[in-house]
Amino acid sequence: MAESDIFNRLVSSLPMDERQGLLEKMKVSSIISDEPLYFDSTDNRRYDIQNEFTKLPWFARLWYFILGLFKTSEPSKVFEEDKVSTLGNRIEQISPGLYDSQNAALLPVFFRQIGRLKECSHFLYSALDASVNRDRAGFFAFLASLEMPELHKRLLEETDPEEILKKTPNTPESELRQMASKAMEEAMVLVTEEHRNTMYSNARSLFCLKELSSFLYDRVLLAFSFNSSAGGETCSVGVVRELLVTLNNILFSLKTVPQMTLLESLFIFILQDRVKEPGFDINREIRSLSKKSNDALTFIREFNRTVPLTLILRCSTRDMALVPREISGGEDWYVVFRDYWKKRIDNNYFSFMKGRRQRVLLETFNTFLKGKEVKMLENTQSDANPEGLPIKEAFSLSFLCSFYSVVFMPDLNWILRPILIDGDFERKENRIEYDEAYGNLIKLEDLIKKLEREISVTGDYGKRYAQLRQDMSSLPVKRRKVQLLTDEISEEANVIIGNAREASRSMVNLLGGILEIEARGKYFTLTNLNKIAGKDTGFVTGISKAISVFQTVLKIMTDIEAMENAK
Repeated sequence: MAESDIFNRLVSSLPMDERQGLLEKMKVSSIISDEPLYFDSTDNRRYDIQNEFTKLPWFARLWYFILGLFKTSEPSKVFEEDKVSTLGNRIEQISPGLYDSQNAALLPVFFRQIGRLKECSHFLYSALDASVNRDRAGFFAFLASLEMPELHKRLLEETDPEEILKKTPNTPESELRQMASKAMEEAMVLVTEEHRNTMYSNARSLFCLKELSSFLYDRVLLAFSFNSSAGGETCSVGVVRELLVTLNNILFSLKTVPQMTLLESLFIFILQDRVKEPGFDINREIRSLSKKSNDALTFIREFNRTVPLTLILRCSTRDMALVPREISGGEDWYVVFRDYWKKRIDNNYFSFMKGRRQRVLLETFNTFLKGKEVKMLENTQSDANPEGLPIKEAFSLSFLCSFYSVVFMPDLNWILRPILIDGDFERKENRIEYDEAYGNLIKLEDLIKKLEREISVTGDYGKRYAQLRQDMSSLPVKRRKVQLLTDEISEEANVIIGNAREASRSMVNLLGGILEIEARGKYFTLTNLNKIAGKDTGFVTGISKAISVFQTVLKIMTDIEAMENAK
């Protein structure tokens, strides 16, 4: 899963014409208004008290000077207090039920508005959680494929090892990765200033939506308590002031409606798990998601219109200079995008090299297994089954299972079994080792088949993997969970593989000792070898061939291990 998650597959396999067609359908069927979400009125701009005070007529300044003497305060400060008082009355007039300026308290209407903002943000949170929160780099790569289709096409083609070899067949394998990296760097010149601005705008929208959807609404709402005289929930602004400053900054930063390409990418990732459901209608689902998005964005727009948050904060802090500030975020999209392609190039290269080594091994298998193909374990990840469990040891197990049925039982067991039953070993230790080695070999197929059942879609491992695939955690968390599961499977697989390797090695040594091929000091012949062989002259020759077979098995297993661990 780490290298073939849904985002990688969508980026690499969803045809460009399908993406553009889907985008056109969205534009036609979309009901999302492009009206700005935030209105930068004069009320929200910085108010310079000192400047405004100096503009007053001389008699007004004199009046505030006299008031300052009685209040032992600067004239400009008295002027600001007057402005704050006027602002409080104005808030109560234009937005009744929101704010009590006399008591610096938030009223029931404000409580209900925050509650509704929380509800509409829940949809945004779910949409982001199903997409960018799960794999930010992969999401940016997919989004970039819509905003910069020519760059996407070039990156796909020119960084692919297979495509590089088609153009330059004599390229050494060791240079393929460097050539792919160079092609990526050269392709990046297609990222124009306009592209950068568009992607940055998308990244900014994503970040602001994420901040808004994950805002601590409950902490604000829990600060309210019922007030019978107000007829509802109220709260002192001072208790939640810092939270409201944060919310105000987020809303101020989310000025414009997200672009259609961004919404399309979000919708695709929300829907991708359901595409294969019976009766699934992409157009109907997109219309539904468009409506939910429009409802959420409409309320954000309505909240900004009806809740003068900046004015409330100015009044409660008695600071007329208070203004919302742009939050930072999204500036690193290009770094994230480049890193995605760098990792993709590395993964493609290692997959390519692994595929080549696997093909060489399969050719070796063809001779060793008498022309019969290796039957891969079911429900394991491969080119033919990208949805399967990513078990590193699957190839080794598949080979061993084929070896058992094609070579061991028909060609070796007729030699090994008589030795097990009737062999009289000169040394007791040789007998014990032979019994253990033979036992591990004879039960090899049963153990592999048992593990294959466990990783099937109805087995314990298979069911757990299916559940993890539906997990909505972020991709790093999801990968960690999958890694824990595959580690558990690998532990079981490695016991089987390790026992098979040790059994093969023991057979080479034990059978070599029986034929007295070399004096090892540990392995000796049978006292009754001639009796077991009888008149069958092929028996001793069979032992010699068995040694050769087990030596080949050990070499193949070493080659497979090198291929599986290559990276």
